[in-house]
Amino acid sequence: MFKKLLVANRGEIAVRVLRTAREMGITTVAVYSQADRKSLHVEMADEAVEIGPPPPLESYLNIERIIGAAKATGAEAIHPGYGFLAENASFAKACSEAGLIFVGPPSDALRRVGDKLEARQLALSVGAPVIPGMTAVQPDIGAFKKEAQKIGYPVLVKAAAGGGGKGMRVVSSLADLNAGLEAAMRESQTAFGDATVYLEKYIAEPRHIEMQILCDEHGNAVWLGERECSIQRRHQKIIEESPSPVMTAKLRVEMGQTAVKIAKAAGYRNAGTVEFLYEKGHYYFLEVNARLQVEHPVTELCTGLDLVALQLQIASGEPIPLTQEQVQPRGHAVECRIYAEDAARDFLPSSGVIAALAEPQGPGVRCDSGLREGLEISVHYDPILSKVITHGESRDEAIRRMRRALSDYVILGVATPISLLLDILKHPAFLSGKLSTHFLDHHFADWKPPRPSENVQEMALIAATLARAGARRSDGALSSKARPTPWQTIGHWEIAHG
Repeated sequence: MFKKLLVANRGEIAVRVLRTAREMGITTVAVYSQADRKSLHVEMADEAVEIGPPPPLESYLNIERIIGAAKATGAEAIHPGYGFLAENASFAKACSEAGLIFVGPPSDALRRVGDKLEARQLALSVGAPVIPGMTAVQPDIGAFKKEAQKIGYPVLVKAAAGGGGKGMRVVSSLADLNAGLEAAMRESQTAFGDATVYLEKYIAEPRHIEMQILCDEHGNAVWLGERECSIQRRHQKIIEESPSPVMTAKLRVEMGQTAVKIAKAAGYRNAGTVEFLYEKGHYYFLEVNARLQVEHPVTELCTGLDLVALQLQIASGEPIPLTQEQVQPRGHAVECRIYAEDAARDFLPSSGVIAALAEPQGPGVRCDSGLREGLEISVHYDPILSKVITHGESRDEAIRRMRRALSDYVILGVATPISLLLDILKHPAFLSGKLSTHFLDHHFADWKPPRPSENVQEMALIAATLARAGARRSDGALSSKARPTPWQTIGHWEIAHG
């Protein structure tokens, strides 16, 4: 096992990796932009290196500076987290050429699965069911028109080089094809530096189900169960759970084995996710996410495994320490993503300073977060702030626990979608497991949050200020650890009608 690890990311994923590395006795290095000087991950690491101004291209996406930081600090390995350079084949290759271990797949495998068209071809080569669509780059609009006619409208225009909903457009007819292609190509170029797009059949009411996999350099591969990620806004997941309410034992094994076949065909190594769409009893290969996923904690809570620790072990050349038969998920887990965004205003990003913070706790509750009071939330990065994950013996118990946890969560200073998440968790369709990627469109298209009373935020800020003032007392008076804070004494509160 290597002795020193650089974490090439920020926020809650950097904190997550740093904690596991510390448990394993690995010395850590954090990198940070000028906007993140006061971030929690910078404080947690044994060493920290500033790598540039806030814009990602000048910091977290700057391969030369990140590798330079690793070399300067004597780091032997780099964990890319998720986002930024996590699926960048050029970064993986640059790490290898610099004599550094990249905690992720080899660059060749990243290229194979990172190109959506090549990934589709890989899936077809092992007999996986694939959504009808293009398997090669087309040269001009005429070729796209022929392909669209062959597939049948509506079609989905998708970026070949990325995911996360970027470079994606639904086209309902020939008249809309040109505009859809142009818009998707522009967005794909901006997001991924590659304007290549392709067409596939648009599935009207799919469920988004993904399979967590692990592969090592010794030829071993296992799947760790599925996650349902159908609750999305603008193709971005906001609630995930494991297991899927629609899954059967037979289907689970079939999808798991299919995922492993695709990964082996790509020469994959380390942790990854093979994603599928499911509709009316049929599933179709969607793509491979060649990294740790934001929603990996639900798999961890159900399996009892530390996926980051397994990543580090595999990257150091160790075999996967368990067989497929030893993977025995238990119970049910739910994750809610907490973004800095205003759900009532079409999920517009929100920025500001965290004025008060009280994160949920308790049995079966986990909060993955890089937050602290006084932290500035900028507009330069992905708006995800934290994740709340709950586990229970049943789906109902995990959901009830999540509703309690979110009700206890206090973040003041930026907008969050906590009110929306609570309403989703109470909705009859969600509770009955009737999900699709259009769930919000069907049930929450006109959602509005409760109107706050005029003084609720002022009261909350006063309460937070009093709590901090009590914590600073050193004159022998009752400390905040012994004296209940306003957060503990005012009872359950929420922003509601005055």
